[in-house]
Amino acid sequence: MQKDDFSNSYVVEGKLALPYTYFAGRLGSTFLTTLRDQARIMGVRCDKCGKVFLPPRQTCERCLEDIRDKWVALESTGVVVNFTVVRQQDKHLPRKTPYVLGMIKLDGADTPIVHIIEGVDPDKISEGMRVKAIFAPESEPSILLINHFEPAA
Repeated sequence: MQKDDFSNSYVVEGKLALPYTYFAGRLGSTFLTTLRDQARIMGVRCDKCGKVFLPPRQTCERCLEDIRDKWVALESTGVVVNFTVVRQQDKHLPRKTPYVLGMIKLDGADTPIVHIIEGVDPDKISEGMRVKAIFAPESEPSILLINHFEPAA
């Protein structure tokens, strides 16, 4: 039998559950607790080149400066710079299809984040559309503390 030939093998389908704990790190923890406690979206700014990163990161990708303590509050509004419409349903998805995942560059940030966009027909979304963050009333500390984005008035 060749290494990849399983045609004569009996296959048993099963599930494997692996409990785990994810450590968000110092930057991720500050980002998430500020989102949870103050409903504020925070990024980090590089003093050397002026670039503002969201999600926050430890080092500037341009000049390699340490920026982990250079927090800045960002607006909860921004612009859709790219998007995709998710149409194939899967039990692991956060929403019922079809829904929109957009790359959103918040006002004051230089890098976009990916998040769910609601309140607009998936076939009518467009690049350049202004959106605003809608915060979840309650959630575990995760990016889903921002429930979704929707068109800004």
